[in-house]
Amino acid sequence: MPKILVVDDEEHIRLLYSEELKEVGYEVITAESGYRLLETIEEEKPDLVVLDIKMVDYNGLDLLQDIRNRYYDLPVILSTAYDTFKEDMKSIAADFYVVKSFDLTELKKKIAMALETRLPT
Repeated sequence: MPKILVVDDEEHIRLLYSEELKEVGYEVITAESGYRLLETIEEEKPDLVVLDIKMVDYNGLDLLQDIRNRYYDLPVILSTAYDTFKEDMKSIAADFYVVKSFDLTELKKKIAMALETRLPT
């Protein structure tokens, strides 16, 4: 069962994503901020990260760069309420992007695609 790390500072988003993804068979762990994110990845070894771009304490695009520098083959899906992030060159390091919604069809589709194309470890 693939393990997904959801990083978002909004509790209702973490709960929604967690419940919906568990329903379709994923193991889900959550983090409310980027604090200790790399350590969490090292300890939990997720198969994929869903990362909020705009968090109160952390910039998701900077965290994405940190992840890429250390875990270059770990799929990362950027999750945001805004579509202006596409103008930031740092965003090209993401595997996929989704705009936050209570309908998680698109997110689930992108997760499946990212997991299918992940490099074998």
